[in-house]
Amino acid sequence: MAHQDGLPIPPAQLPPAAEAGVSLRQLLTSLGEPVVELQAAPKGLDVEVREVGILDLEDPEDPAQARTGELLLAVGARGRAALPSLRAAGAAGAAAVAVRAAGPEQTAMLAEAAADAGVALLSVRQETRWERLDSLVRAVLGSGQSAAPAEHETGGDLFSLAQTTAVLTGGIVSIEDTAHRVLAYSRSSDEVDALRRLSILGWQGPEAYLSKLREWGVFEHLRTSGTVIAVDEHPELGIRRRLAVGIRAGTRPLGTIWVQEGSRPLTPRSQDVLLGAARVAAPHLIRLRRELSPDMQLTRTLLAGLLDGSSGPQLPAVHLGLDPRLPAAVVGFALEPRSEAQGGGGASEEGEGLAELTRTEITGVIAVHAAARHHNALVVPVGTRIYVLLPELPAGITASVLRGWSREILQAAESHVGVSLRAAIGPVVAELLDTAVSRREADRVLDAMACGAVTADVASLDEVRAEVLVGEILATLAQRPDLRDPRLTELAERDERSGTRYTQSLLAYLDAFGDIPTAAARLHIHRNTLRYRIRRAQELTGLDLSHPQQRLLAMLQLRMP
Repeated sequence: MAHQDGLPIPPAQLPPAAEAGVSLRQLLTSLGEPVVELQAAPKGLDVEVREVGILDLEDPEDPAQARTGELLLAVGARGRAALPSLRAAGAAGAAAVAVRAAGPEQTAMLAEAAADAGVALLSVRQETRWERLDSLVRAVLGSGQSAAPAEHETGGDLFSLAQTTAVLTGGIVSIEDTAHRVLAYSRSSDEVDALRRLSILGWQGPEAYLSKLREWGVFEHLRTSGTVIAVDEHPELGIRRRLAVGIRAGTRPLGTIWVQEGSRPLTPRSQDVLLGAARVAAPHLIRLRRELSPDMQLTRTLLAGLLDGSSGPQLPAVHLGLDPRLPAAVVGFALEPRSEAQGGGGASEEGEGLAELTRTEITGVIAVHAAARHHNALVVPVGTRIYVLLPELPAGITASVLRGWSREILQAAESHVGVSLRAAIGPVVAELLDTAVSRREADRVLDAMACGAVTADVASLDEVRAEVLVGEILATLAQRPDLRDPRLTELAERDERSGTRYTQSLLAYLDAFGDIPTAAARLHIHRNTLRYRIRRAQELTGLDLSHPQQRLLAMLQLRMP
């Protein structure tokens, strides 16, 4: 009898095998979340999974428990206790065995045994319940496809919008992207002209007509203006009168809505309808641009887990065909604060869409330039940052080379997207397993850049270690008032109330190692003015600046924003 989380499950209650299976790759993609991690796949990710079964621990070595193409859930089996299950599954031709995640040594032992048995090994995360995994897998096998939203959903919204626009204008509508590909069109029993017929049949406007539109300045108007433009009838070209309006996110063109006049003139308010339709279409086109295929979603999920150390390198290595034994490095990118403000556009839906579009475009720019320099560079956005993973690096690659690549990306982002980025270069690590270490160091530099401790736009931790460490100490002081000297806190509050500049003068004096002329020059004040301020600050606080520890604490605390 099978068991699930300690509860018996009568065999009669288990669903029958699925008639058509899915590949292991598709199964992992369809789960849509990192509930399992691939530890071994001796037959690759294209092996077919046809059904899911639950191991009977009373006789784990019985090959009759496993069937060809089965994913076997080894509930309750850990470490060496799962070895008989792996052997039985391999002998029966099962697709994979799932066991509860164990320590690194036991996982490596089981992975080796799975490779010998010729069966894939999945480790189930501690937070994942067996019944949840069982139901997820059965749902995928039952549908034979991903549970993710269908790719035509956005297109369906656009088709509805095209039909509504056609009804309100009395015309025949098509919606295109910036490459003049037809995304959606209205149904019509009215007579369509040659242009619309060719556009729909080819899903793209014919080049002869596109060149005419360029010549007439129509595309320039659509790119630069948010108003409707009319294109007159041209019988010699088989083209009827039509209106067009650009679909935009802020100043960025996303596509065009066209409405062709049929046997009757367009309605009087057609231009207003088109303007409204363009605004409705914008978020759909933004979503269409940022939608990812299931395979790309899986890739980004795997890379995110690898970067934060929550998952190992086995699954991304198998999925992407990487050698996990070779050196790797991570480069992190973040928007400068002023660029974030420019791209954000406020809290409105339009502003959020524009910010998302900006991030999508930046990700694309980074991906293209990174791939040009390293053939298998991988790019993944995580939160507000974008990371480039550089696996399989050649021996001897230096930080200066990575710095040059990063600077090229910063220049491209400024030139093509109009935003300023900062880049942090993580160290080259010995193998893919240590990717999280490289990402952590890159994040430390980006954090220091964000708070102003590091002013360079491209840097590695080795180059700015002092600035990063001081920034991290200041962050700790900001979070821990009990670590601050209350006398300095009171002096800063006095400056705030009275408009005095004791703290500024004291910090300049300490930074100049007590050199009055140098500090006074930096502050653009007279030397005697500085001498007075330092003496008065000591009188007010009781600080003894001849005491090394008090000087050190003052230099740190006075740097707090």
